[in-house]
Amino acid sequence: MRILRHVKLISAFSIVATLMGCAATEVAISKKDLDVQTKTSTAIFVDPVSPEKRTIYVDVKSGVQEFDRAVFKRLLIDSFSTNSNGYKIIDDPEKAQYVLSAFVLNLEKASPTASQQALGRGYQGGGVLAGAAIGGATNNGYKGALAGAVVGGATDLISGALVKDVTYMLVCDVQIKERAKSGVLVTRDTSITTKVSDNGGVHQSSTEQSNQKEYATRIVTTANKSNLKLEEAQDPMYKKTSAAIAGFF
Repeated sequence: MRILRHVKLISAFSIVATLMGCAATEVAISKKDLDVQTKTSTAIFVDPVSPEKRTIYVDVKSGVQEFDRAVFKRLLIDSFSTNSNGYKIIDDPEKAQYVLSAFVLNLEKASPTASQQALGRGYQGGGVLAGAAIGGATNNGYKGALAGAVVGGATDLISGALVKDVTYMLVCDVQIKERAKSGVLVTRDTSITTKVSDNGGVHQSSTEQSNQKEYATRIVTTANKSNLKLEEAQDPMYKKTSAAIAGFF
């Protein structure tokens, strides 16, 4: 009987090992090529202007340590240089027809569903960026993404220690300010509620006029591949995000 139990145990381990090997092989084959995808929460279409007004000032900010702002900005400028509509980057926001601000809020491993959740939240802008700079990535509201990555890690142990299905996610909030035509005033209403203690908060509202129209959207880019490293994912993700931004013009 003892020998029979040993035989059954060895058979069970063999079956598990075979299943692990099959799962790992399937991931390695199906995810061997890098897949980079970009989605936008809201489409932006800036008003067409005369050629001499097709000027843009670019400002890139981030509180994410892994994000290379210089490389991203260079690729963004390159995307505009190949734009057939003739827009060019200038270094003076006072003279530019458009001021483009890109806030990169997140660049990390994520679960497959995290990108859709991030996209659904839409543009949040600099307020979230400030929180990211102070508190790190988990303050961005991506606890679900991190939890998903942990779950994914547990799955990897089952499917094969050497083959992992890895997804990186880049979240970029984009704001575009456009100078309105001469004589046009833009009115903007702002409402902010801030919690000051457990007993309550402060509500502020304001109305202001300016000569700039504003557009805002969120771009979420994902990179997926077996055993993907951040170094391999960064440039393709930057290029895809940059191309999406240039496509608004």
